[in-house]
Amino acid sequence: MTSFKALLVEKQEDKSFKRGVTERSLDDLPEGSLLIKVEYSSLNYKDALSATGNPGVSRNFPHTPGIDAAGTVVSCDDNRFKEGDEVIVTGYDLGMNTAGGFGEYIKIPSEWAVAKPDGLTLRESMVIGTAGFTAGLSVQGLVEHDVTPGKGDILVTGATGGVGSVAVALLAKAGYSVVACTGKKEHESFLKALGASKVITRDELLANKERPMLKELYAGAVDTVGGEYLAQAIKATQYGGTVTCCGLTASADLSVSVFPFILRGVSLLGIDSVQCPMPPRLRLWDKLASEWKLECLDDLTEEVSLDEVSQKIDAILKGELSGRTLVKL
Repeated sequence: MTSFKALLVEKQEDKSFKRGVTERSLDDLPEGSLLIKVEYSSLNYKDALSATGNPGVSRNFPHTPGIDAAGTVVSCDDNRFKEGDEVIVTGYDLGMNTAGGFGEYIKIPSEWAVAKPDGLTLRESMVIGTAGFTAGLSVQGLVEHDVTPGKGDILVTGATGGVGSVAVALLAKAGYSVVACTGKKEHESFLKALGASKVITRDELLANKERPMLKELYAGAVDTVGGEYLAQAIKATQYGGTVTCCGLTASADLSVSVFPFILRGVSLLGIDSVQCPMPPRLRLWDKLASEWKLECLDDLTEEVSLDEVSQKIDAILKGELSGRTLVKL
């Protein structure tokens, strides 16, 4: 039986969690119709939560995290794919309670996989990964709610993170003027290289946070962190604007009055990439491989090996990473 390397998280008797790269067998993988040899994965905040035993993400241990995977089909029991096909897997239960992309093989239901578009390499697809796909859904949400480039600036919170950095680049490519908000002012040049026209600090965004409404500064916003940052974005959005919400690294709570919604007609749009239905999922991957394909993918990416992932998990939990972290299997 084929053995392979995987990052394994194990629950200890004292209820702490230990992780390390170890040898696994194909027999250790769950039931599934599709067996994939993983070539690339990427590191997301949810992976770090899974790797540290967060019960809201993963409950079954030992476990291999990795909510992203791109690779080559080894076998497919239902003939949805053929041997040698290149596929992308993001979302669903991958890396949560189903062994994920931080292993050299995964076995999943074939319905979770997307055929890699011709316009992307496997590597590029994982630079995008769940974070970039979520950013794409957020930008698509603004477009569908008639927030056009000519209507004004778009605020992006958590702009140096995985979702935020791709959102900045996608919005700039689509012709929007982007205001990037970050707690890492030293990364201003990085954000401007991605296409931000202006960079503001968290403190600037949080000014006058006691007020129920703020000056109409933004045509829309892509919020990746939640909490008071999301509240401030909503308060500062102009009449008829839309704010997308996809993250909670700052807080899962939202304290805001109804005034922006009933006096300015602001829309709050929730973004979920995990259970995104397959038709819009396919359309967005095609768009990310064509008209929204980013030329700057390498500029926002650090590539690491499987052996280096554990160190990067610690770093992302401390807020020390920027851009995207690509994992080469």
